[in-house]
Amino acid sequence: MTSTVDTADRVTGLARGMRELVAAEAAESERTRTLTPAIVDAMWQSGLMSAFNPVAAGGVEPSFAEMIETWIEMAWQDGSFGWIGIANLPSSFAAATYLPDEGFAEVFTANDNRVTLGGQFFPNGQGQAVDGGYRLSGSWSFGSGTGHAEYVAAGFLPMDDGEVRWASEGVPDMQVAVVPRDQISFNDGWHVQGLKGTGSYDYSAEDVYVPECRTFPLFTREPRRGASPATRMGLMGATAAGHASWALGVAKSMLDDVEELAATKFRMSDMASLASRPTFQKGLAHHVAAWRAARLLVLHAFGEAESAVAAGQGLTPTLRADMRVAAVYATGVARQCAEWAHLVAGTSAIREGTRLERAFRDMYTGTQHAFISEKVAIDAAQIWLGVIDDQFGL
Repeated sequence: MTSTVDTADRVTGLARGMRELVAAEAAESERTRTLTPAIVDAMWQSGLMSAFNPVAAGGVEPSFAEMIETWIEMAWQDGSFGWIGIANLPSSFAAATYLPDEGFAEVFTANDNRVTLGGQFFPNGQGQAVDGGYRLSGSWSFGSGTGHAEYVAAGFLPMDDGEVRWASEGVPDMQVAVVPRDQISFNDGWHVQGLKGTGSYDYSAEDVYVPECRTFPLFTREPRRGASPATRMGLMGATAAGHASWALGVAKSMLDDVEELAATKFRMSDMASLASRPTFQKGLAHHVAAWRAARLLVLHAFGEAESAVAAGQGLTPTLRADMRVAAVYATGVARQCAEWAHLVAGTSAIREGTRLERAFRDMYTGTQHAFISEKVAIDAAQIWLGVIDDQFGL
């Protein structure tokens, strides 16, 4: 039997083995505004692209700790590469875990599990219910990972005779459609400050038939396949862990680069190296310690929730709130580390095309995401305080 340590090393090692290639291809990914074919091919050849999937879909079902460390590694290499890790990998994980059997056979089995999935899960579309499925129409923005995806995820609201379908009182039914690429219209909208290499295209669908077997509920935590606790924690948990890990990975790359730079960095009119300055030493100690603490918080929050689910307990609102707050907090700490690293690096951080410059742009693009906004922290605090019993979006 493979031990947890062996699995962790294997999964994270798949990403670690791509360091040279990702570094060499980063500029080209930015130029073409999507990951280069060389990187995508290497993700498949190494097994990284399907590693998070259930075993039935070619994955190894890693623990949350293993996923977190893999995402940190990918984002440390390059922000766009890391973002693809938190876009494509959880997307295929969710589809492979929650699609009905007929849809799984059509999407995964029929393609020998070589399925790249990206897109936008927020329900910006409407699906008119028809016999056997839905007629899907809508427009979606920021479809991360769609530049090289064979299937596109599209969140939608089911409509019955023109009326919204409700999952419970005050909560609309929210579903995700898995649509073949050739049925989607892509719009040229990915001209951005950072994360340029993620192929996060805008896209739309117009009256596309989607069989019900290629849809699943956005907030489901009832797996159809897979045995790991993660499959019983839903897409929101994996997405939160991904955002936290991505920010930590990009921040670590900047802290590491500044630490390496410090020995040879001299500012104009000052003959002392950056590394010899007490103010820099204090700042480095503070931000590295803050980064380590944030990483441990993320591992703890997601590990506690995972352990509870593994023991047969429910994923309570408090556990979900804890995970989401950890992701928001870690993102904030990572942003502060990036600000400090950019400032102390001086002009070394502003030269276009350098790793520091690219990471800084990526950080301030990725941390704009609504998934780790202050609204999430407020919702979580209200659960802790007993102001509300639950928030279905957590």
